Amino acid sequence: MSICPKNRSSKGRRDRRRANWKLAAPSLSRCSKCGALVMPHRVCKNCGTYNKREVIKVED
Repeated sequence: MSICPKNRSSKGRRDRRRANWKLAAPSLSRCSKCGALVMPHRVCKNCGTYNKREVIKVED
């Protein structure tokens, strides 16, 4: 069986429902060591630290 709506949705109701599909900007925080913008809970690509500890070696 296919989907068969009981009543027709107006264009305004349909477009209001679809208007909520918008992209959100990613939240960024500052690295505690170098001050670069980093996504939260991720290793800093600039200095290689996470939670004030060096996790990976970054070659300069």
